[in-house]
Amino acid sequence: MYIHKLKIGNVEIENNIFLAPMAGVTDLPYRILCKEQGAGLVYTEMVSSKGMYYDDKKTKKLIEIDEKERPVAVQIFGNDPIVMGQTAKELSQYADIIDINMGCPVPKVVKNNEGSKLLLDLELIDKVTKEVVKNSTVPVTIKIRKGWDNDHVVAVEVAKIAEKNGVSAITVHGRTRDEFFSGEVDLDIIKKVKEAVSIPVIGNGNIVDGKSAKEMFEKTDCDAIMIGRASYGNPWVFNSIIKYLEDGTVLEKPGNLEIKKTLLRHLEMLANHIGKKTAVLEMRKHIGWYIKGFPNASIIRNEVNKIEDYDELVTKIETIIK
Repeated sequence: MYIHKLKIGNVEIENNIFLAPMAGVTDLPYRILCKEQGAGLVYTEMVSSKGMYYDDKKTKKLIEIDEKERPVAVQIFGNDPIVMGQTAKELSQYADIIDINMGCPVPKVVKNNEGSKLLLDLELIDKVTKEVVKNSTVPVTIKIRKGWDNDHVVAVEVAKIAEKNGVSAITVHGRTRDEFFSGEVDLDIIKKVKEAVSIPVIGNGNIVDGKSAKEMFEKTDCDAIMIGRASYGNPWVFNSIIKYLEDGTVLEKPGNLEIKKTLLRHLEMLANHIGKKTAVLEMRKHIGWYIKGFPNASIIRNEVNKIEDYDELVTKIETIIK
């Protein structure tokens, strides 16, 4: 009833439980781990359209794709319609879907009139979506918030503009930019967007388990849901939600050995992707998420954060998780 295949443009997706794009988190190894646990569609970290336009090496690294993770959506951000269009043209060569970020709330993004700041300029949203759709040979989607603040709730208007310009799906996070990730998610605004357009609508915000996923589907009638922070250190959340929505099964949390096995594999994949030295630094936050709830978790995090050697970190992981 809740779990089903979904088409976004001409891309058929195996199920409608998606991994959200998250800066500094949804790199290639992370996406593969989530895909293996059932995520129907995975998104890259958001990619700067200007970085792509000027051929920045670090930006290009963010969009490396493995065949095992397809279909994959590459998310771009920016505010220059022409640059965004050119980026879309280039990304169309290897992305399955191109997603436009109109929801990022962080200050360093919005101060450049990008991310959720676009929600204050519907005319610019119109121009950006037109250019990206015109230049892309793959389906284009957008990810937005409810609005900038409670005086500027524009999700329905943005959705209508996007559909008019040929956008193939829209993700709605049910909070304003002012709220960041605090407070209740407004499910009513997601429902209103769903009622206003005929393209697929993806519900996002505070989906942490099967129960909250079911509530999102029931109260918004959305076509798919998107999981973000609940996947931190927990790629199993996708399989858990799918099982619950299929037949009400509540899966037990993975045991310590499964966590250790996945954590070590995650570290190895990350080292192969970006090199051992950088992988050790990047893995620190992930380890903190994987061991959340463990006895002495804060002490372990402090110890891990001092480690810079790859082999030493492997030994530490094998020691702390029994």
